[in-house]
Amino acid sequence: MTTKDTVGYTLSGGNAHALDLLEQALHQFRCFADNPLATAEAALAEAPDLVMAQVLRAWLYLLSSEAAAVAPAREALAAARELPHNEREAWHLRAIAQLCDGQWRAAALTLEDLSVHYPLDALALQAGQQLDFFVGDSRMLRDRIARALPAWSATLPGWHAVLGMQAFGLEETGDYARAERLGRQAVDLQPRDAWAQHAVAHVLEMQGRRDEGIEWMRGNEGWQTDNFLAVHNWWHLALHHLAQGDLPEVLALYDGPIHGHRPEIHVELVDASALLWRLDLQGADVGARWERLAERWAPFAGDGHYAFSDWHAAMAFVAAGRDDLLQTLLQAQRNAMANEGDNAAFTREVGSAVTQACIAFGQQDWARAVALLRPVRSQSHRFGGSHAQRDLIDLTLIAAAQRSGHKALARALEQERLALARQRMPARREALTA
Repeated sequence: MTTKDTVGYTLSGGNAHALDLLEQALHQFRCFADNPLATAEAALAEAPDLVMAQVLRAWLYLLSSEAAAVAPAREALAAARELPHNEREAWHLRAIAQLCDGQWRAAALTLEDLSVHYPLDALALQAGQQLDFFVGDSRMLRDRIARALPAWSATLPGWHAVLGMQAFGLEETGDYARAERLGRQAVDLQPRDAWAQHAVAHVLEMQGRRDEGIEWMRGNEGWQTDNFLAVHNWWHLALHHLAQGDLPEVLALYDGPIHGHRPEIHVELVDASALLWRLDLQGADVGARWERLAERWAPFAGDGHYAFSDWHAAMAFVAAGRDDLLQTLLQAQRNAMANEGDNAAFTREVGSAVTQACIAFGQQDWARAVALLRPVRSQSHRFGGSHAQRDLIDLTLIAAAQRSGHKALARALEQERLALARQRMPARREALTA
C-alpha cells in the first residue's frame, strides 16, 4: 500500500491510523516533546509495513549520539530494507546505514542530496541539521535549511520547525538579528518548539543579554515539560545566572531540573559537566556533585563513540578523582583513533587534546593545559557542539594561562574576548556603549 503524507510525498505501507500516529511522532520530534519513539512504535504495531516509521525509529536512536543506540537503529534499518520502499525512503536508509557504520559526514551528505530533491521532508532536514551539529559544520547548519526554505510556506505542517532550524543555523553563523526574529516567530507559532526556543537562547547568550535571556527562558513554559531538550534549555538559563554571579541560583538549577532527575543520557550529562566545570573555574564550592555525576557517566566510559561526549565525561572523571574511569575512557579514545569512522578524526583532531588538557588542569599542570588547548581552540568545531558549548575551551585556557603565570597571554585572551563581545552586540546597544 502507498499513500501520501501531509506535504504530498509518497509513503510506502501503512494505514490511516498508522499514518496519523506517524505524523504525531514527527510532530513530537520536531518539538523535541513527549515520546516520539513510543509513538513511532505504536504506528509500527498498527502497520508493520510503514517504512517511514522504521526510518523515524532509527533516527531517534542514532541522533542520541550514544553507542548503545546503534544496535536498535540497525534493527530498524534491517526491517525497513526488507519492505518495499521508494527513492526518498531509500535515501533515508542509505544515510542511516552510513551513520550506523560511523560515517557521520557521509550520512549528512546523503541527507543533503535527499533534501535537494525532496525539500519538504522535514525529517531529513532535522536529522541533517543534527548531523551538521555533531560534526561542527556551522555553514551547513544554515545552508541546509536555506536551500529548502523557498519550497515551504506557513500553510504546511512543520513550518514552525523549519523556521526554528533556520534560526539556529543563522545564529551559529553570526546572523543574530535574523536568527532571533525567526526563532521568536517559530515559538509564537508553536510554544512547545524547544529547538526554536533554544535558537533564541543561543542568540541571547552570544550577545550577553543576560536579563533578556532570563526573561526569555522563564517567559515560555512550553519547553519545560515532557521535553528531551529541556535540560539543555535549563542549562542556557543557568549560564545567564552564572554570568550575573548568582551562584546560588545556578546551583539550584543544577540540583533541580538539570541534574536532580539523575539523567542517564549523554546530551543531559554533557550539560551537567559543562555547568559544573564553569562553576569550578569561578571557584564555586560544588560539594560532592562531581562524584555523583561521575557515577552517571560511568556506564559510558568505555564507549569511545563520540569525542564531544567523551570530553565531558572526562571532566567528571578528573574532577571526581575517578582515575579508574578516566583510564577506561583514555583507552577507548585510543581504540577510536585506531578505528575507521569519523569519530577517529573527531578524537584525533580535537577530542584527545581537550581531554588531556582536562587531565592536566586537574593535576594543576596549568602550563601543559595551555600548551594542549592553544593549538586546537581554532579548530574545535571539528568535533561538534555549538559556539556556546565550545566556549568552555577558551574559558579553561584563560584560567590555565592565569594560573600558570602566563599573564600576558591571559590578558590578550581576555581582550580578544571583550572585542568579540562588542562585535556581537546589537547595533543599538553598541552605539550606546561606544
